[in-house]
Amino acid sequence: MFRTITLAGFFAGFGTVAAFAHVSLETKEAPVDSTYKAVFRVPHGCDGKATTAVRIKIPEGAIDAKPMPKAGWKLETVKGKYTKSYTLWGEAVSEGVLEVNWSGGNLPDEFYDEFVLRLRLTGDLPVGETLRFPVVQECEGGAAARWIEIPAVGQDEDALEHPAPGIKLLPKK
Repeated sequence: MFRTITLAGFFAGFGTVAAFAHVSLETKEAPVDSTYKAVFRVPHGCDGKATTAVRIKIPEGAIDAKPMPKAGWKLETVKGKYTKSYTLWGEAVSEGVLEVNWSGGNLPDEFYDEFVLRLRLTGDLPVGETLRFPVVQECEGGAAARWIEIPAVGQDEDALEHPAPGIKLLPKK
């Protein structure tokens, strides 16, 4: 009896079980100096409201980002300068996509979807570290979930309420 009351109280404070799910990446690791297909999984809306936009910040060292269009969603990219120059297929590049935005769609809270982009992980990225992609999920009525928290060195990601999805960087193949 005590256990049932404790669990009921716990879930009442947080809403549904789906509220625990984070925006995450399907593939959790990738080698540096490679092309990476980033599949962002959006498992629910914001406090029961439908998702209407997903914005993803491209981290430094990830270049040549090309998002996949989604039927029923408007797709925009924000371009700008990188903090340094990188080599892409033998050519120097110093600017590119810094953010990808899908908007104008309608993903009800009870459904799941994926948002996909392809990018290049440069050889300059630190092997063994986790590369984080901050995501803002906007929902009906102005609600939002900001999956932007990056753990401090030595901090467990599970201690964060809204961790930014990330991939562990592996050695070059």
